[in-house]
Amino acid sequence: MSGGQVSLDRRPVLRGIDLTVKPGEVVAVLGANGSGKSTLIRALLGLTPLSGGSTLLYGAPPARFREWWRIGYVPQRLSVGGGVPTTIREVVASGRIARQRRLRPTSPADREATDRALETVGMARRAADPVQALSGGQQQRVLIARALAGEPDTFVMDEPTAGVDAQSQQLLADTLSTLVDQGKTVLLVAHELGPLEPLITRAVVLRDGFVCHDGPPPHAVGAHALPGHDHVHPHAEEKPASPLDWRPTS
Repeated sequence: MSGGQVSLDRRPVLRGIDLTVKPGEVVAVLGANGSGKSTLIRALLGLTPLSGGSTLLYGAPPARFREWWRIGYVPQRLSVGGGVPTTIREVVASGRIARQRRLRPTSPADREATDRALETVGMARRAADPVQALSGGQQQRVLIARALAGEPDTFVMDEPTAGVDAQSQQLLADTLSTLVDQGKTVLLVAHELGPLEPLITRAVVLRDGFVCHDGPPPHAVGAHALPGHDHVHPHAEEKPASPLDWRPTS
């Protein structure tokens, strides 16, 4: 992102952000509520339009980017519609869509990648269950599995630890550790790092839409540093704007 600016309801949210994420980095975007963290992630991917500046994904503007298989996006929550229940396997298997040609049937490689992803997050035994019946932490595991199934080069995660239990947070840390060992790139939004802290190679801290720190992760202080501290707050729904915003239909 170069000179990135975003305004929502005529209110400036990002105010001239310059950010480059290099291959193999594990970057955490930190900051208080309302600092622009999630907006930055969505703007980088072209999910939220810029009012100024530009972004490039592997050298291409989001509108002309075609290699979506290279990016695994984990949103804050799983959006599911009513009607016919969507199974866990169906959601995870959708992570293979960007790698499939139109009208091509599911291949053995697709099924194997889906199985591996389900096993990694500990949801293989519940693959046939409807996602609507899962807890918040379990749904987050499914979202992570969906990204894993696509076997991307870069993982982009929007507050993957917000409001989930300690077990799910540790599972995420263990999963990310494996990805880091494989040389994958990770960009994530967090309110506090918790068990992810040892994996982070760089922290970008936002304040009022500006970058106020870009370097080694700052140490947590106060209540956010206490074991068991959970950060839970509502987020507004946003309309899907790209292939990364896949949502199951009724």
